[in-house]
Amino acid sequence: MFSKMHEALLIDIANGGCLTCFRASVLESLSRDCHVFLLYATQNKDNNDVIAKLRDISKSIHILDSVTIASCLYVFKQIIDELDLSVIKVLTSPNGKESIDLYREWLFTAVYRFEFEIIASEKCTCGECPSRAPLDSPGEKVRREVDEFVQQLPALKGQITVSKSTLIPDCFGHGFSSRCGGVSYISSLSSLNLFCSSKRRDPHAVVGENRRRLALVAGFYPKTMHFPKVNHGSDVWVFGKPEPDSYDGIVTDQTGVVLAAPGADCIPLLFCDPVHRVIGATHAGWKGTLMGAAMATVDSMVREFGSDIRDIKVALGPSVGVCCYSMDQNQASEFSKIHPNCVPDPESTHPHVNIRLANRVLLQNGGVLPENIHDDTVWDRPQVTPCTSCKPQKYFSHVRDGLNFGTQVGFIWIREFEPGTETEAATLV
Repeated sequence: MFSKMHEALLIDIANGGCLTCFRASVLESLSRDCHVFLLYATQNKDNNDVIAKLRDISKSIHILDSVTIASCLYVFKQIIDELDLSVIKVLTSPNGKESIDLYREWLFTAVYRFEFEIIASEKCTCGECPSRAPLDSPGEKVRREVDEFVQQLPALKGQITVSKSTLIPDCFGHGFSSRCGGVSYISSLSSLNLFCSSKRRDPHAVVGENRRRLALVAGFYPKTMHFPKVNHGSDVWVFGKPEPDSYDGIVTDQTGVVLAAPGADCIPLLFCDPVHRVIGATHAGWKGTLMGAAMATVDSMVREFGSDIRDIKVALGPSVGVCCYSMDQNQASEFSKIHPNCVPDPESTHPHVNIRLANRVLLQNGGVLPENIHDDTVWDRPQVTPCTSCKPQKYFSHVRDGLNFGTQVGFIWIREFEPGTETEAATLV
């Protein structure tokens, strides 16, 4: 049974079935306030008379007749996103249900609720209904079709640029992404969103394509990129050991592995030890900062790989500045305990908090040399720690954009070649 209220009706005649089969259910389900979408197929063009009747019944019917099903469903998603719809009723055949589920996995997220009504082939009244034909498992075909489709999407908001810290030696590849040059079209996620969440509208296929394009520019293989299972804590995974259920930092001494730290106001921190050739990447929001995520990463490098803490270098990427970040007094007081300068206006109702400075102080107190930390207090190097909230054209920001925010990343890997033997593909800004 379907819920009483449907925001969108998708009639699938591209994956088997026909309008003759669906007509009774369509007429029963339609209302004049329902947005109707017909997932079309070339072999069904003789159904134009039925389509004309559907137009008479519903004031809003969209014919999805692009070259591939992936492109049709992508157009469908764009329209319902613009309409801010999320509940989708689907009329389809048994074969179509399997196919639509596969496209849904790559082109939609859990934000969208699909409700299926299956028209069984034995109930079909026409003699040559496509729903009667057996269907091979379409899984790999769907994946290839979706990948090929998203790869031809145009880049939005200019070109991909990667900012780099001159503190990190050339024996490591690294960078911090911005929001430009990706294919995500939803305004708060546009365009190079690099993180897929069940609570947001950017699907796996789009985020995967954004990561692929970033990798091409930065010079690494996208499938080697590892993101933490963020829990806003201080757990660190030593790559190669059993992976925890959640962690905010990763460390390794393996080449061919790209470590990523997400951020959208939270700080992406990159760590390296050029002597022992060890790297780390950590996500630190306000909770992770208080829990000591940065020093937990340093401690893992020392414990697991024998790094000397005096050799470890740390770069803090784009993140919210003290100019734009405030908390309630009880939370802010915890940062005052780290250093009074972390809260410049402690008497305010909602004091401003400098989580970057808090990380610097904690790292220095832990033994990292002050000159081995690159953040917004450093003026003799190119800036890599701009305020994400202050720069809407270049960076995503949870503080500024709300819950449906995009994510940029910091990333680092150990080069397999000697410095100077390969040209960097990234744009240095």
